[in-house]
Amino acid sequence: GAEVEGAQCARRVHHRAMGIDIDHRKKRKSIRREPKSKDLYIRLLVKLYRFLVRRTNAPFNRVVLKRLYMSKTNRPPVSLSRLTKQMSKPGREEKLAAIVGTVTDDVRQLDIPKLRVCALRFTSGARARIVKAGGECITFDQLALRAPRGQKTVLLQGPRKAREAVRHFGRAPGVPHNHTKPYVRSKGRKFERARGRRNSRAYKA
Repeated sequence: GAEVEGAQCARRVHHRAMGIDIDHRKKRKSIRREPKSKDLYIRLLVKLYRFLVRRTNAPFNRVVLKRLYMSKTNRPPVSLSRLTKQMSKPGREEKLAAIVGTVTDDVRQLDIPKLRVCALRFTSGARARIVKAGGECITFDQLALRAPRGQKTVLLQGPRKAREAVRHFGRAPGVPHNHTKPYVRSKGRKFERARGRRNSRAYKA
């Protein structure tokens, strides 16, 4: 009897020790905690801004760090025309524009005012025009020394939905009342002009 009781007791302890089989299939956080890029410059900036976030607790540094983690499509370029328009708003005359991305030239913008810009990268044309107008182009490590809390800066970013690829996103092309662009070879008489495009072929969307 004592042996049987001992065996049952051991079985009970064993059952208590067993864990629960947790389902880990959907346990995934799609928030980036580091950049996927292997670019050493970006990695060093992440190291610097992690320190600044920890020690200053300034919202500017938190936003810059979050944008450094982002993919390239989420860091769209900012043209000189957009930059000029944004920095000409009242109260921004003496401020510095901070862009976590690339600053590109825009030949449609004829006159460039004196601009102070901090960005990850400048195209050669954009840099030349900013410097020629009496402005300056600096990097984020230089900005960290000048304004560790982001004082007197304006954070700007380009249009994320401006890519041509975004025009193809959404409901299927041809569904009534939608403007999704179809993946089609050419826009001609012979391409996608039948069902859904003419009343004589079922319906016209």
